[in-house]
Amino acid sequence: MATTNDHPGEQAAQDPIRLIGIRDSALSLDEVFRAVGDDAAGGTALFVGTVRNHDGGADVDELGYSCHPSAEAEMRRIAEKVSAEFPVRALAAVHRVGDLRVGDLAVVVAVSCPHRGEAFEACRKLIDDLKHEVPIWKHQKFSDGTEEWVGSC
Repeated sequence: MATTNDHPGEQAAQDPIRLIGIRDSALSLDEVFRAVGDDAAGGTALFVGTVRNHDGGADVDELGYSCHPSAEAEMRRIAEKVSAEFPVRALAAVHRVGDLRVGDLAVVVAVSCPHRGEAFEACRKLIDDLKHEVPIWKHQKFSDGTEEWVGSC
């Protein structure tokens, strides 16, 4: 009888990256969740980043995201790195650009793995690395009339 780790479902999938994208339209939780469905996955972790109504103690009225043309390729590079580090069965990541309102979805990432701990760790690594390494910039306009650009990398 084979040990649990010998089962193919315990290993990373051959091509786990199912969805990577930069979008100028509303993001869909359902699309991302469906993309990471895998019969061998016992755990799926999903992170949703939303536009909040404040930042750094100031009220946010408007927010816009813009990106470098290489942003999607950088997202794929990070997805490949995470997939190599964890036994990822499926992975998806989408980020919004353009003008967003408070409550809008800015980023949605999901990872499915054989076990929940791996899924949580891989999902956290994915969103943290996307935030720090992908050339996407946030332009915030505050209620007091001031503005701020925030770079992700």
